[in-house]
Amino acid sequence: MPELSQETERGRAVLPFGAAEVTGPSMVPTLQHGDRLVVQYGARVGPGDVVVLRHPFQQDLLVVKRIAERREGGWWVLGDNAYAGGDSTDYGTVPEDLVLGKVRFRYRPYLPGQRSPFAVVRWALGAARPVLSDRSASRRLRAR
Repeated sequence: MPELSQETERGRAVLPFGAAEVTGPSMVPTLQHGDRLVVQYGARVGPGDVVVLRHPFQQDLLVVKRIAERREGGWWVLGDNAYAGGDSTDYGTVPEDLVLGKVRFRYRPYLPGQRSPFAVVRWALGAARPVLSDRSASRRLRAR
């Protein structure tokens, strides 16, 4: 995910929503590479929520993960794709002040190669969706 610009940091005080783009496969199948996100900064988060956070070791890097549970020292976050890595199994708990916001909405942009009427209808029906807390996924993630 891209780094927040200074302008975005200043704008957060006025408008608590922002946009981000997903890069990489760590949240497949919930989020795909290239998805656009609407993030509510400063929202209350809990287990099952998909959040944007600063990487604990590279704080200029933003990542999207699902909160699995609260542990001593912060949140335990995991990707929905168990094979992608890059979550709390690699870097431990994430301090609460590094969690920037909660993902509220996902939008998949139209791809130029989608020319058939069937592909266009399929895209239109699934392009925009809310990202909801999935507590059952949270339980599955804790079990692995």
